Amino acid sequence: MRVTGAKDVVSVLFIEDDEVIGRHVEAGLRSHGYAVAWTRTGGSGLAEAARLPIDVVLLDLGLPDVDGIDVARQLRDEYPDVLILILTARSEEIDVIVGLDAGADDYLVKPFSLTVLLARLRAHLRRRPPAPAGPGEPVRIADLTVDTGARRCFLRDQEVELRPKEFELLAVLARHPGEAVSRESLMAQVWDENWYGPTKTLDVTISSLRRRLQTAASATPEPVTLPDLTTLRGHGYRLDPPGSSGSGEVPPEPS
Repeated sequence: MRVTGAKDVVSVLFIEDDEVIGRHVEAGLRSHGYAVAWTRTGGSGLAEAARLPIDVVLLDLGLPDVDGIDVARQLRDEYPDVLILILTARSEEIDVIVGLDAGADDYLVKPFSLTVLLARLRAHLRRRPPAPAGPGEPVRIADLTVDTGARRCFLRDQEVELRPKEFELLAVLARHPGEAVSRESLMAQVWDENWYGPTKTLDVTISSLRRRLQTAASATPEPVTLPDLTTLRGHGYRLDPPGSSGSGEVPPEPS
């Protein structure tokens, strides 16, 4: 493992076993002001994540000791606010979806250019403020309460743990209950108006948000009522009061 860069800049944990790619990306990140910790195995990457303050993880999926998907899942469970970008030679759609569903925020398929990687990082980091500018009033739809000021979500009195992007998506939709919100608007507000990445990230995050809300609802001591998170094919999504849109269990639309 090698650490480069200053302490007061964005810290990147780079987990990549390929020497050529590793040196190239490390040098490129360092030249653009990032602090970089480069390690070559999943085990050492997890150890460094526990030891160092990390803002971003760049994670190769094809590691020599452990599947990168398992590393992504463990990182997301232990560090919910860390930005995770997976780097993969696996171009099959199912591998990408599994990686995103494991907790990654985005992905790049190898070979990729340093310019695109840097643009993706900038886009994500611009969209990661600690809290919205104004606290606002909590929004309640059915038994779901979304408190944008505190960045907390509740089903009645039970708090629901959401990943950052899941919460931000829910907050945007909750601010416009019953209104259609386009894919383009969601990408601009939750990711970035100059987003370079795939919109499939939106669909996977919506699916994960649905599952988390349903899991939380099934775990409450008393029955609760969720709003319907409805897919509008060819347009976007809508958060409806229960029963107003039929079933909220509409599969996410492929991009």
